[in-house]
Amino acid sequence: MPTVTTHTVENYLKAIFHLSRGQAGRVSTTQIADHLGVKSSTVTDMIRKLEEQQWVDYTKYQGVELNDKGRNIALSIIRKHRLWEVFLVDTLGFAWDEVHEIAEQLEHIESEKLVNCLDDFLGNPKVDPHGDPIPDKDGVMDGGEHRLLATLSAGEKAVVVRVTQDEPSFLNFLSQQGLHLQTQLQVSSILDFDDSMILQVNDRLINISSKVASHIYVRSIS
Repeated sequence: MPTVTTHTVENYLKAIFHLSRGQAGRVSTTQIADHLGVKSSTVTDMIRKLEEQQWVDYTKYQGVELNDKGRNIALSIIRKHRLWEVFLVDTLGFAWDEVHEIAEQLEHIESEKLVNCLDDFLGNPKVDPHGDPIPDKDGVMDGGEHRLLATLSAGEKAVVVRVTQDEPSFLNFLSQQGLHLQTQLQVSSILDFDDSMILQVNDRLINISSKVASHIYVRSIS
């Protein structure tokens, strides 16, 4: 019998998965509340329900983590979300700053057959339009060997492979600066005052803040 979930449950499991990436230890209820824009008491009530369904392991005052069942559900939702983003951009011609909210709706489609057919139709892509890795049907996801742009030194060359912020205003800013996936760049200089970076992109110089650079992953090139 397939696992029965609701959109709210799926959103919580996905949020816990995302928040747990890149941090040691469990995810706090405060982190989840901030991420989803709800009250901490609401999160605590939902976490207890998730624990009753054996999707998470929760210890009061210590936080929550996904167990194998919860992680599989989260990866399934993420897989659908990112495949739909690829479809919207590559097939329907949407811009990369237009697809996140639409994919948030489409990710809750239940048909596994449809999702697998969509994956095959798209040629089994490994990343979505923002460079985020797409889990395969077995939940395997390749993270890749990438560095934050903010860690590069003056003179280093790289190619953009991923952005970690999906806000339209952020993506619009990158587009205006000529920064897209697979864009090659070179760090011309780094300003001591605020660590902002002067980049050479497509034969022109652009200035980006350290905050922007901390949301861009690159692959070093020689």
